[in-house]
Amino acid sequence: MAATEKDQTKSEDTSIVATTAALTLEDGQPIDPPSQPSGTLPSGGTSSAVQKKPRVVVNREPVEPEDSDNEEGDEPGMADGEAEGILDGYPDDTEDINIIHSRITSCTPLGLPRFATGLKRLCLRQNFIQTLETADFGPLKSLEELDLYDNKIKHLGDALNGHDQLTSLDLSFNLLRHVPEAIAQLPALRTVYFVQNKITKISGLEFSGATLRSLELGGNRIRTIENLDALVNLEELWLGKNKITKLENLSGLHKLRILSIQSNRIVKLEGLEDLTELEELYISHNGVERLEGLDNNTELTTLDVGSNRIPKIENISHLKSLEEFWANDNKIPNLHDLDSQLGKIATLKTIYLEGNPCQKDDMAGYRRKVKLALPQVVQIDATYVRAG
Repeated sequence: MAATEKDQTKSEDTSIVATTAALTLEDGQPIDPPSQPSGTLPSGGTSSAVQKKPRVVVNREPVEPEDSDNEEGDEPGMADGEAEGILDGYPDDTEDINIIHSRITSCTPLGLPRFATGLKRLCLRQNFIQTLETADFGPLKSLEELDLYDNKIKHLGDALNGHDQLTSLDLSFNLLRHVPEAIAQLPALRTVYFVQNKITKISGLEFSGATLRSLELGGNRIRTIENLDALVNLEELWLGKNKITKLENLSGLHKLRILSIQSNRIVKLEGLEDLTELEELYISHNGVERLEGLDNNTELTTLDVGSNRIPKIENISHLKSLEEFWANDNKIPNLHDLDSQLGKIATLKTIYLEGNPCQKDDMAGYRRKVKLALPQVVQIDATYVRAG
């Protein structure tokens, strides 16, 4: 996947589909709830196979994510009377409930506490939910994944306090102005998404240091990388499309494998010397003026510096694990440094240099010259290299 796509789609990667094991509701109307408990044969005998827990999917027409500047939205939500009863007839031990595009404004009519003993995954994407009521969510102590992508939530309150099994929380495309304090009450949290909110400062994560593995803060209003020292086990940090001007305060993230910080205002590669486990660095669409500062990042497999102001390929010959090098749309005038910088990296498979003067000024010979300098490469820009 192209680097510029990663920050935009990371939190949308969870596939919400009805499978053959799912109990599907169309337009909010149930299709004949099961007459026997899951795993029970029609004859009354019990299957010796592992019992499948039922899954509920309510999916209305697709809705594009609201502009995060739109506080209230123009479309009417589902009235409480419409939402009430749509989960009636489904067993109390249901593990998965997905209610998507359904315009619900409140979870109270859904009667979620009835599923408290078995519910592990709850998806309420693309609705009009503004608040989480403790009466609705408090009893759901078995919840492991909660997806509230594209709603109208401004704060969490204490609705999730004591949810010590919750490992994944998606609050992307909401109206948050800061990292919710309630995060401190989720001791098992490993993955959290805050994409496209109105967050201006990284804060409130110090109590998640022992467990948090992936933090997604793309598409906010953050200007400074800060307050991450406690996240000693963090493996993925996604900060694309903010207003960050400097790579700093990353020295405590010794386990970081992925750093994505595209579409910011960074002009210098620096502050990465302690990230010795870093495998993927995405810093396209900034103002980086030189390839440097990667001396200790020898585990890098992907380096994306596309759409910057880089005039020369340099200081990367030591990256012996590099597989993907994306430097398109920079200011590289020629291919003279390819052999010395990349020629001895046997792992290199893909290189992007299109959009540089070295490509635009030599359209006819560009690909041939790259192939001669880097015979190990199998893809030049978006096109695979022909064998032979």
